[in-house]
Amino acid sequence: MAVTFHTRGRHGYAVKFSPYFGQRFLCATSQHYGIAGGGTLFVLDILPSGIQVISRWEWGESLFDCSWSEHNQDFSIAASGDGSIQMWDLKNPKGPIKVCKEHSAEVYGVDWSCNRQLDQFLSASWDHSIKLWDPNGAQSLATFADHQHVVYSAVWSPHVSRTFASVSGDNTLRIWDISAPPHAQQTIQAHDGEVLTCDWAKYDMNLVVTGSVDTKIRGWDLRNTTAPVFTLEGHQYAVRRVKCSPHNGTLLASCSYDFTVRTWNIGNGTC
Repeated sequence: MAVTFHTRGRHGYAVKFSPYFGQRFLCATSQHYGIAGGGTLFVLDILPSGIQVISRWEWGESLFDCSWSEHNQDFSIAASGDGSIQMWDLKNPKGPIKVCKEHSAEVYGVDWSCNRQLDQFLSASWDHSIKLWDPNGAQSLATFADHQHVVYSAVWSPHVSRTFASVSGDNTLRIWDISAPPHAQQTIQAHDGEVLTCDWAKYDMNLVVTGSVDTKIRGWDLRNTTAPVFTLEGHQYAVRRVKCSPHNGTLLASCSYDFTVRTWNIGNGTC
């Protein structure tokens, strides 16, 4: 079944399925491609009759990313161009229940830990830093500031508690342990251009995949980072997002500024 929902007047930046309800997802959007104007966060349900809007929240600045809580089915967060992270509750339709604002530039990525024993989330910012947050705390718990350029994404490992990966405009992939801030445990010169996206393989705890403005997708074995274990070429412009399948260890999806979405078999490098 293919259904379409038009975010009229808003350009989509991120979608995330709920960990609780298979038909529900978040959609973070911005006016004017995120260059100026406000943003809207949608909660949407996929029904046999089409897509139903469960909630719609407005924010005064662009929204670039979103993530669901693994601890409360109604909680989500969104990353904004004003340097803030808002926490939203489906039971409170009027506005965010909390706003975290310590970054001095746009927040481009957020990720709530998938470990239900660790109720914390990450924010990645254009101020070159990553911050760790407790949703119940008044201030961030830690700041990770090794990157030398914009940080586009920070993603928790689904395998190793307290570990996350980040990518940046400094061309690097970095691996962090929140027990040992503020310096990265590993720094990998991943591409010949800004690295916009990363994701952990779901069936290999040592494999992280990256995508770059150099149009390439690369896989990195964290036990030996002298060279990538694979490089996938085919996109004509920057690779904006990569995601590893949660169901198939060799399946990878990517989207690009070349207006294509591609699926890859990382076992044989085919698209």
